[in-house]
Amino acid sequence: MSVLFSRQCEYGLQAVMFLALKEDGERTSIRELTKKVEIPYHFLAKILQDLTYKGLLVSQKGPTGGFALAKPAKEINLFDIIDAIDGSGFMQNCILGFPECSGKNPCAVHEKWGAMREELRLALVSKNIAQMAKETKKSEYR
Repeated sequence: MSVLFSRQCEYGLQAVMFLALKEDGERTSIRELTKKVEIPYHFLAKILQDLTYKGLLVSQKGPTGGFALAKPAKEINLFDIIDAIDGSGFMQNCILGFPECSGKNPCAVHEKWGAMREELRLALVSKNIAQMAKETKKSEYR
């Protein structure tokens, strides 16, 4: 499990990257997604519902239904997905969890975390999901 993101967020990132490899508008069933990315069905269903509600995915019910990206993969970055699932609190909150941590009342790692946080933000917005999916080496994504 990731240090910064929930398991739900990790699964959401993996599912969206898989969907990014599909043709625009091509729908993928939740059954195919669970097999390819090895995520429990009911857990993935909840994540996909949330991403649909937040406008990152579209869904269609029925035998020819499934999930697809709501906009081109080139227009979605990692931060968009993380923000939709976990929120962006990790970008504002103290890494040690002190609610009173601030520039006026810094914790022991406040300055260092501030610099690292900005580098992390840049990394999360610098590549879109289309690029990330193409660079993924996992054979299940092919």
